[in-house]
Amino acid sequence: MATPQLSQEKTFGLRRLGNSDMDLTPIGYGAWAIGGGNWEFAWGAQDDDESVRTIERALDLGLNWIDTAAIYGLGHSEEVVAKALRQNPHKPFVFTKCSMRWHEDRSIYRSLKAKSLEEEIENSLRRLGVDTIDLYQIHWPNPDEEIEEGWETLARFQQQGKVRYLGVSNFSVAQMKRAQKIAPITSLQPPYSLLRRDIEAEILPFCRENNIGVINYSPMVSGLLTGKMTAERIAQMPADDWRRKSPNFNEPKLSRNLKLVEILREIGKTHGVEAGVVAIAWTLRNPAITAAIVGARRPDQVDGVLPAATFRLSEEEASRLERFLAENPA
Repeated sequence: MATPQLSQEKTFGLRRLGNSDMDLTPIGYGAWAIGGGNWEFAWGAQDDDESVRTIERALDLGLNWIDTAAIYGLGHSEEVVAKALRQNPHKPFVFTKCSMRWHEDRSIYRSLKAKSLEEEIENSLRRLGVDTIDLYQIHWPNPDEEIEEGWETLARFQQQGKVRYLGVSNFSVAQMKRAQKIAPITSLQPPYSLLRRDIEAEILPFCRENNIGVINYSPMVSGLLTGKMTAERIAQMPADDWRRKSPNFNEPKLSRNLKLVEILREIGKTHGVEAGVVAIAWTLRNPAITAAIVGARRPDQVDGVLPAATFRLSEEEASRLERFLAENPA
């Protein structure tokens, strides 16, 4: 895929992703929620036309990469991404993932077997409407005993020209070392946020040492740190919204998390940005992080988080957040 051309309306400092030749905007568009409802990890119903407008808005404002996965909406997210790009003048990098599959009854299973991945890559290429995927990632290292077979298969896809670069998601250091014996890893996609910092001790240093780019997901904890989430809104979420079962969206953690949001909101207010922007910017402070995945379901949500591509926290502001977290452990 050709190198994306950034919008003239807004340009950002680009960041090289690991050992690739891809220079990414500091935030990219995450396409999980636009997969729609009626599957295990759904965010509730979603209007496809609104999703297309949201992607178009993100690209018009200068974001140059999209991250999706075959499992999002059981193939539907990839189809919506393709629809948005079909007539669009912008040519972003497109990343997707494999390893999570589904049966006819929509129940999910996981496989890294060669035959399964061969079916997955062809389905993703077809749904996305492309000949080559820019970054193809193993979504989860499950089943663990199939990691080597899976990574060997992805390396073969790369040799065949079906994918440009290979990445992993949710892998430990030990699992990445196993993959490295077979073929280089371009990127890791882990969860990383103010509320999820376990990768700081071992995983992020390993990635820096091995020139593995890191694109973190859920920097706003699936909407919790946007500044727009309340206990009342959470209680009214659709029954098929997976967040209703998440510990961060339920007591005893919820009250503490909403207090953190108040601090994010206060910091943001002094700069004229939303709380979510502050949360994203906090993750981008870490030098091991290449870029952050930011989801949006409406065009105005893109407008709200866009400043995160350039906004930077002061040392004093970052220290204030650290103090709160230290004084209020989960």
